[in-house]
Amino acid sequence: MVVGVNRGGRSWRERVRTFGRAMNLEIHQHRASFAVYAILRLLVIAMAVLQFFNGDYENVFLCALTLLMLMAPAFVQVRFRIELPSVLEVIMLSFVFAAEILGEISAFYEIFPFWDTVLHTLNGFLAAAIGFSLVDLLNRSERVRFELSPAYLSLVSFCFSMTIGVVWEFFEFAMDLVFGFDMQKDTVVHAISSVALDPAHGNTPVRVDGIVATSVNGVDLGVGGYLDIGLIDTMEDLLVNFIGAVVFSVIGFLYVRNRGRADALIDSLVPRRKSEDQDYLRLVRDGDEGLADGEARV
Repeated sequence: MVVGVNRGGRSWRERVRTFGRAMNLEIHQHRASFAVYAILRLLVIAMAVLQFFNGDYENVFLCALTLLMLMAPAFVQVRFRIELPSVLEVIMLSFVFAAEILGEISAFYEIFPFWDTVLHTLNGFLAAAIGFSLVDLLNRSERVRFELSPAYLSLVSFCFSMTIGVVWEFFEFAMDLVFGFDMQKDTVVHAISSVALDPAHGNTPVRVDGIVATSVNGVDLGVGGYLDIGLIDTMEDLLVNFIGAVVFSVIGFLYVRNRGRADALIDSLVPRRKSEDQDYLRLVRDGDEGLADGEARV
Protein backbone atom coordinates (compact mmCIF):
# COMPACT_ATOMS: atom_id res chain seq x y z
CA MET A 1 0.00 0.00 0.00
CA VAL A 2 1.36 3.42 -0.93
CA VAL A 3 1.12 6.22 1.58
CA GLY A 4 -0.82 9.09 0.10
CA VAL A 5 -2.01 12.24 1.83
CA ASN A 6 -4.20 14.80 0.16
CA ARG A 7 -2.50 18.18 0.35
CA GLY A 8 -5.75 20.05 0.33
CA GLY A 9 -7.70 20.24 3.55
CA ARG A 10 -5.29 18.18 5.67
CA SER A 11 -5.81 18.55 9.41
CA TRP A 12 -2.99 19.52 11.73
CA ARG A 13 -2.91 15.97 13.06
CA GLU A 14 -2.35 14.61 9.57
CA ARG A 15 0.39 17.16 8.98
CA VAL A 16 2.11 16.24 12.25
CA ARG A 17 1.82 12.53 11.47
CA THR A 18 3.23 13.08 7.98
CA PHE A 19 6.13 15.12 9.33
CA GLY A 20 6.83 12.46 11.98
CA ARG A 21 6.97 9.71 9.37
CA ALA A 22 9.35 11.78 7.27
CA MET A 23 11.61 12.33 10.28
CA ASN A 24 11.64 8.60 11.07
CA LEU A 25 12.73 7.84 7.53
CA GLU A 26 15.36 10.57 7.70
CA ILE A 27 16.81 9.21 10.94
CA HIS A 28 17.12 5.74 9.40
CA GLN A 29 18.68 6.99 6.16
CA HIS A 30 22.39 6.67 7.04
CA ARG A 31 23.54 3.56 8.89
CA ALA A 32 26.44 5.23 10.69
CA SER A 33 24.49 8.20 12.02
CA PHE A 34 21.47 6.02 12.87
CA ALA A 35 23.67 3.62 14.87
CA VAL A 36 25.12 6.55 16.85
CA TYR A 37 21.63 8.03 17.32
CA ALA A 38 20.22 4.71 18.58
CA ILE A 39 23.09 4.14 21.04
CA LEU A 40 23.00 7.68 22.42
CA ARG A 41 19.21 7.57 22.72
CA LEU A 42 19.40 4.37 24.79
CA LEU A 43 22.09 5.88 27.00
CA VAL A 44 20.01 9.02 27.59
CA ILE A 45 16.91 6.98 28.45
CA ALA A 46 18.95 4.86 30.87
CA MET A 47 20.32 8.02 32.47
CA ALA A 48 16.81 9.47 32.76
CA VAL A 49 15.57 6.34 34.54
CA LEU A 50 18.55 6.43 36.90
CA GLN A 51 18.03 10.10 37.71
CA PHE A 52 14.31 9.49 38.28
CA PHE A 53 14.96 6.82 40.89
CA ASN A 54 17.58 9.10 42.48
CA GLY A 55 14.90 11.77 42.81
CA ASP A 56 16.79 14.28 40.65
CA TYR A 57 13.87 15.45 38.51
CA GLU A 58 15.77 18.43 37.11
CA ASN A 59 18.18 16.02 35.42
CA VAL A 60 15.23 13.94 34.19
CA PHE A 61 13.95 17.06 32.44
CA LEU A 62 17.44 17.66 31.03
CA CYS A 63 17.46 14.09 29.65
CA ALA A 64 14.07 14.69 28.01
CA LEU A 65 15.40 17.89 26.48
CA THR A 66 18.46 15.98 25.23
CA LEU A 67 16.22 13.42 23.51
CA LEU A 68 14.54 16.26 21.64
CA MET A 69 17.90 17.80 20.72
CA LEU A 70 19.08 14.46 19.32
CA MET A 71 16.25 14.72 16.81
CA ALA A 72 17.32 18.19 15.71
CA PRO A 73 19.47 17.04 12.73
CA ALA A 74 16.55 15.04 11.29
CA PHE A 75 14.17 17.97 11.88
CA VAL A 76 16.49 20.38 10.08
CA GLN A 77 16.90 18.02 7.12
CA VAL A 78 13.17 17.44 6.71
CA ARG A 79 11.99 20.97 7.43
CA PHE A 80 14.59 22.87 5.40
CA ARG A 81 15.15 20.19 2.74
CA ILE A 82 18.92 19.96 3.13
CA GLU A 83 21.10 16.88 3.39
CA LEU A 84 23.52 16.62 6.31
CA PRO A 85 26.52 14.34 5.67
CA SER A 86 26.81 11.37 8.04
CA VAL A 87 30.05 12.71 9.52
CA LEU A 88 28.43 16.02 10.40
CA GLU A 89 25.37 14.28 11.86
CA VAL A 90 27.56 12.07 14.07
CA ILE A 91 29.53 15.10 15.26
CA MET A 92 26.34 17.01 16.10
CA LEU A 93 24.79 14.06 17.96
CA SER A 94 27.99 13.43 19.90
CA PHE A 95 28.24 17.14 20.72
CA VAL A 96 24.74 17.20 22.24
CA PHE A 97 25.45 14.09 24.33
CA ALA A 98 28.85 15.35 25.46
CA ALA A 99 27.45 18.75 26.46
CA GLU A 100 24.24 17.74 28.22
CA ILE A 101 24.65 14.20 29.57
CA LEU A 102 28.40 14.02 30.14
CA GLY A 103 29.01 17.71 30.80
CA GLU A 104 26.02 18.69 32.92
CA ILE A 105 24.66 15.49 34.51
CA SER A 106 27.94 13.54 34.83
CA ALA A 107 29.82 16.74 35.83
CA PHE A 108 32.55 16.36 33.20
CA TYR A 109 32.84 20.15 33.22
CA GLU A 110 34.17 19.89 36.77
CA ILE A 111 36.08 16.60 36.44
CA PHE A 112 37.90 17.58 33.24
CA PRO A 113 38.78 21.31 33.10
CA PHE A 114 39.35 21.11 29.32
CA TRP A 115 35.87 19.69 28.58
CA ASP A 116 34.14 23.05 28.20
CA THR A 117 37.02 24.40 26.10
CA VAL A 118 36.89 21.47 23.67
CA LEU A 119 33.13 21.75 23.23
CA HIS A 120 33.21 25.49 22.62
CA THR A 121 35.98 25.04 20.05
CA LEU A 122 33.91 22.39 18.30
CA ASN A 123 30.85 24.63 18.50
CA GLY A 124 32.73 27.43 16.74
CA PHE A 125 33.79 24.99 14.01
CA LEU A 126 30.28 23.56 13.52
CA ALA A 127 28.55 26.94 13.56
CA ALA A 128 30.97 28.19 10.91
CA ALA A 129 30.18 25.11 8.79
CA ILE A 130 26.45 25.81 9.09
CA GLY A 131 26.86 29.50 8.25
CA PHE A 132 29.07 28.60 5.28
CA SER A 133 26.50 26.08 4.05
CA LEU A 134 23.57 28.47 4.24
CA VAL A 135 25.29 31.03 2.05
CA ASP A 136 26.90 28.47 -0.25
CA LEU A 137 23.47 26.95 -0.96
CA LEU A 138 22.28 30.38 -2.12
CA ASN A 139 25.48 30.90 -4.07
CA ARG A 140 24.90 27.69 -6.02
CA SER A 141 21.14 28.03 -6.44
CA GLU A 142 19.86 28.53 -9.97
CA ARG A 143 16.73 30.31 -8.75
CA VAL A 144 18.48 32.94 -6.60
CA ARG A 145 20.74 35.61 -8.04
CA PHE A 146 23.23 35.56 -5.20
CA GLU A 147 26.99 35.34 -5.52
CA LEU A 148 29.70 36.03 -2.97
CA SER A 149 33.44 35.90 -3.42
CA PRO A 150 35.32 33.14 -1.54
CA ALA A 151 36.72 35.70 0.93
CA TYR A 152 33.33 37.23 1.67
CA LEU A 153 31.72 33.80 1.97
CA SER A 154 34.34 32.84 4.57
CA LEU A 155 33.79 36.15 6.39
CA VAL A 156 30.04 35.52 6.59
CA SER A 157 30.76 32.00 7.87
CA PHE A 158 33.08 33.38 10.57
CA CYS A 159 30.63 36.12 11.64
CA PHE A 160 27.76 33.63 11.82
CA SER A 161 29.78 31.36 14.11
CA MET A 162 30.85 34.21 16.39
CA THR A 163 27.28 35.49 16.61
CA ILE A 164 26.08 32.05 17.73
CA GLY A 165 28.87 31.99 20.33
CA VAL A 166 27.95 35.44 21.69
CA VAL A 167 24.22 34.63 21.83
CA TRP A 168 25.03 31.46 23.80
CA GLU A 169 27.05 33.48 26.31
CA PHE A 170 24.09 35.86 26.65
CA PHE A 171 21.93 32.82 27.41
CA GLU A 172 24.36 31.54 30.06
CA PHE A 173 24.50 34.98 31.69
CA ALA A 174 20.69 35.26 31.73
CA MET A 175 20.28 31.81 33.29
CA ASP A 176 22.84 32.64 35.99
CA LEU A 177 21.31 36.04 36.71
CA VAL A 178 17.63 35.08 36.69
CA PHE A 179 17.65 31.49 37.98
CA GLY A 180 20.85 31.46 40.03
CA PHE A 181 22.61 28.81 37.92
CA ASP A 182 26.37 28.69 37.40
CA MET A 183 26.63 28.16 33.64
CA GLN A 184 29.41 30.75 33.48
CA LYS A 185 31.83 28.78 35.59
CA ASP A 186 33.89 30.75 38.13
CA THR A 187 37.68 30.89 38.03
CA VAL A 188 40.12 31.20 40.94
CA VAL A 189 42.82 33.82 40.27
CA HIS A 190 45.66 35.06 42.47
CA ALA A 191 46.08 38.63 41.19
CA ILE A 192 43.70 41.39 40.12
CA SER A 193 43.89 44.99 38.87
CA SER A 194 40.97 47.30 39.61
CA VAL A 195 40.32 51.03 39.52
CA ALA A 196 37.67 50.44 42.23
CA LEU A 197 40.57 50.07 44.69
CA ASP A 198 42.10 53.46 43.80
CA PRO A 199 42.06 55.47 47.07
CA ALA A 200 41.85 58.71 45.07
CA HIS A 201 38.74 57.41 43.25
CA GLY A 202 40.44 58.07 39.95
CA ASN A 203 41.02 55.91 36.89
CA THR A 204 44.28 54.36 38.06
CA PRO A 205 44.18 50.56 38.38
CA VAL A 206 45.54 49.19 41.64
CA ARG A 207 47.34 45.86 41.37
CA VAL A 208 46.86 43.24 44.08
CA ASP A 209 49.14 40.18 43.89
CA GLY A 210 49.45 37.02 45.94
CA ILE A 211 45.77 36.60 46.77
CA VAL A 212 45.35 33.37 48.73
CA ALA A 213 41.82 33.67 50.13
CA THR A 214 38.40 35.22 49.51
CA SER A 215 36.17 36.14 52.45
CA VAL A 216 32.47 37.10 52.35
CA ASN A 217 31.00 38.69 55.46
CA GLY A 218 34.04 37.55 57.39
CA VAL A 219 33.74 33.92 56.25
CA ASP A 220 36.62 32.39 54.28
CA LEU A 221 35.21 30.65 51.20
CA GLY A 222 38.18 28.27 51.08
CA VAL A 223 38.78 28.73 47.36
CA GLY A 224 42.48 29.52 47.69
CA GLY A 225 42.38 32.84 45.84
CA TYR A 226 40.10 35.48 44.37
CA LEU A 227 36.86 34.10 42.87
CA ASP A 228 36.31 35.55 39.41
CA ILE A 229 32.57 35.37 38.65
CA GLY A 230 32.29 34.08 35.10
CA LEU A 231 34.27 36.70 33.17
CA ILE A 232 37.37 34.60 32.46
CA ASP A 233 35.23 31.58 31.52
CA THR A 234 33.18 33.67 29.09
CA MET A 235 36.25 35.16 27.40
CA GLU A 236 37.92 31.74 27.12
CA ASP A 237 34.75 30.33 25.54
CA LEU A 238 34.62 33.15 22.98
CA LEU A 239 38.34 32.77 22.27
CA VAL A 240 38.14 29.05 21.47
CA ASN A 241 34.92 29.68 19.50
CA PHE A 242 36.96 32.20 17.51
CA ILE A 243 39.67 29.59 16.87
CA GLY A 244 37.14 27.02 15.66
CA ALA A 245 35.44 29.58 13.41
CA VAL A 246 38.75 30.71 11.90
CA VAL A 247 39.83 27.12 11.18
CA PHE A 248 36.66 26.28 9.27
CA SER A 249 36.54 29.66 7.52
CA VAL A 250 40.03 29.04 6.15
CA ILE A 251 39.03 25.54 5.04
CA GLY A 252 35.88 26.94 3.42
CA PHE A 253 37.84 29.66 1.64
CA LEU A 254 40.32 27.16 0.20
CA TYR A 255 37.46 24.88 -0.82
CA VAL A 256 35.62 27.59 -2.75
CA ARG A 257 38.84 28.83 -4.36
CA ASN A 258 39.71 25.29 -5.46
CA ARG A 259 36.25 23.75 -5.74
CA GLY A 260 36.58 20.12 -6.74
CA ARG A 261 39.96 19.45 -5.15
CA ALA A 262 38.77 19.21 -1.56
CA ASP A 263 35.36 17.67 -2.16
CA ALA A 264 35.98 14.62 0.03
CA LEU A 265 36.75 16.74 3.11
CA ILE A 266 34.17 19.44 2.63
CA ASP A 267 31.37 17.06 1.60
CA SER A 268 31.71 15.31 4.95
CA LEU A 269 31.07 18.58 6.80
CA VAL A 270 28.91 20.85 4.64
CA PRO A 271 25.17 20.25 4.11
CA ARG A 272 23.80 20.10 0.56
CA ARG A 273 20.38 20.78 -0.89
CA LYS A 274 18.28 17.61 -0.97
CA SER A 275 17.60 15.85 -4.23
CA GLU A 276 14.03 14.85 -5.03
CA ASP A 277 14.53 11.19 -4.10
CA GLN A 278 15.83 12.17 -0.62
CA ASP A 279 12.97 14.53 0.23
CA TYR A 280 11.06 12.21 2.55
CA LEU A 281 8.52 14.85 3.48
CA ARG A 282 7.50 15.12 -0.17
CA LEU A 283 7.52 11.34 -0.59
CA VAL A 284 5.31 10.71 2.43
CA ARG A 285 3.00 13.60 1.61
CA ASP A 286 2.54 12.76 -2.06
CA GLY A 287 2.71 8.98 -1.85
CA ASP A 288 5.74 8.17 -3.97
CA GLU A 289 5.66 4.86 -5.86
CA GLY A 290 8.93 3.80 -4.28
CA LEU A 291 7.72 4.44 -0.73
CA ALA A 292 5.80 1.50 0.69
CA ASP A 293 3.49 1.68 3.67
CA GLY A 294 5.89 -0.39 5.74
CA GLU A 295 8.72 2.03 5.08
CA ALA A 296 6.65 4.98 6.22
CA ARG A 297 6.09 3.37 9.60
CA VAL A 298 9.78 2.76 10.44
